[in-house]
Order: sequence, then structure tokens, then C-alpha cells
Amino acid sequence: MERENVIKTKSYKFALRVVKLSKYLMENKKEYILSKQVLRSGTSVGANIEEGLGSLSKKDFINKFCIAHKEARETHYWIRLLKDSEYLECKIADSLIHDCDEILKISGKIISTSKRSI
Repeated sequence: MERENVIKTKSYKFALRVVKLSKYLMENKKEYILSKQVLRSGTSVGANIEEGLGSLSKKDFINKFCIAHKEARETHYWIRLLKDSEYLECKIADSLIHDCDEILKISGKIISTSKRSI
């Protein structure tokens, strides 16, 4: 049985939440610009992690995880903006920010550990 990959699982679940968030913003708040931005960056996190996990070299692995980390930072920004502009309720935004922070911590640690082993 394959062991669970925490960052893979967390980033996928986060992407699902972001997809639902974007749908909610478009359908209920009639907000189309910011919702597309958060959708793009929030789903890109997991996609780049998947690419990194399938990479053929350590350099490519680190590069993909660095991109995922940067996309998570961007997503963090969009969620804060949605919260502060009152498109998103505090409780939901804070939960998403918490998940994003966890991904940032884990991906940052993976990047720093991987760079030491080059």
C-alpha cells in the first residue's frame, strides 16, 4: 500500500475548495475577475506539485515546487483581498488562509530540504 503524500493530498483538497469558492463567487456574488484569479493560482499549486512529483531530475523537482510555493503565496493574497473587500466571509476566508499557510510551510520545507541535498 502506498503511503499518503501529505503535500499532494493537501494541495488537491485545497484546489477543490478553490474551485468551489470560485463557483460561489461567480454565482452568488457576481464577481468574475478576482474569482478567476484565485481559481487560476489556487489550482496551479497542486498542478505544479504533481508535476514536481513526476519530475525526472532534482533540479526540475525543486523548480516545480518553487512555482507551486509562489502560486500559493499569490492565492494567499487573493483570498485576503476577497476577505477585506467583503466578497468572502471571514470564517471561510480564514479557513482557506489557514490551509494555504499549511501548504506554504510544507512546500517551503520540502524546497529547503531538497536544495540541501543537491
